[in-house]
Amino acid sequence: MHMQADLTDTDTPVRYAWYSVAASLLTLGMKFGAWAMTDSVGLLSDAAESFINLAAGLMALTAITIAMRPADESHAYGHGKVEYFSSGVEGVLIIIAAVGIAWASFDRFLHPRPLTSLGPGLILAAVSSVVNFVTAKIMMRAANRFDSITLEADAKHLLTDVWTSLGLVAGLSVLILFPEYTVLDPIIAVLMAANIVWTGVQLVQRAIKGLMDDALPEEELEIIAEAIRGRAGVDAVFHGLRTRKAGALRFIDFHLLLPGAMSVKESHDLCCDIEDDIKHKLDSAQITIHVEPLEDRASFDGKETGGACQHVLSGGSEGPVLE
Repeated sequence: MHMQADLTDTDTPVRYAWYSVAASLLTLGMKFGAWAMTDSVGLLSDAAESFINLAAGLMALTAITIAMRPADESHAYGHGKVEYFSSGVEGVLIIIAAVGIAWASFDRFLHPRPLTSLGPGLILAAVSSVVNFVTAKIMMRAANRFDSITLEADAKHLLTDVWTSLGLVAGLSVLILFPEYTVLDPIIAVLMAANIVWTGVQLVQRAIKGLMDDALPEEELEIIAEAIRGRAGVDAVFHGLRTRKAGALRFIDFHLLLPGAMSVKESHDLCCDIEDDIKHKLDSAQITIHVEPLEDRASFDGKETGGACQHVLSGGSEGPVLE
């Protein structure tokens, strides 16, 4: 897992969201310049996606700014879920852009026309792809460091733009040698639209999972179970392990069954040790542990509580099965 970095006041996700906005403005001008030179529907579709890049970048900037606000009385769990809204809306915008590209391509199928100044236009489009590629790589590293789904979504969006633009440049380069194959222009645009739709669908799916409070990945659940067993013993009994993620924050709670003779101080210290071990491997984890007496049959209420227990995670002992 990625450990928290030592951050300066200026080294925040907001800074990297601004990179996306700046890159989108720069490439917007370059791509529309390439389209104006060539009158290519493929390059027009590429330029149109830059508008979506700009809108997505501004949305990401807003979402990250809100997500960084601390928890308050109205939002006791923080504001991290706004990042899922941003990711979902960005996915929808990408799909809408793809539909527009497909429509423009269909019109060009019906009304083909020769392209002009293709060489200079393609060079300009290729340079804009380099700008997006460098920006996306910087943002992806920042997304991993800050564990930000918004930065990740925006970076993937820019990378999608890079690959589609390069594919477009490669395809349209054929027309420099064979200008009579004008049908190649709308065909490439349709292929770009299909690829863009797939990216948009993936972003929407991920946003839905986050908003529906999907559990943490299996490997992270195992980290939690290992921390419990490492401190409470391999025969530790726990249930009601419920997890979710909101932005960069991980929320973890479970019931831990301990001997009734253990003092409050001893059980508290044990829970603190478990929490420290989990936080050492899972960034931004907020953990709540409910201690119950092992000897009391009422403590075995896992079915009512829901969530996972030691029996469903690898390495757990069978222990008492009274749930």
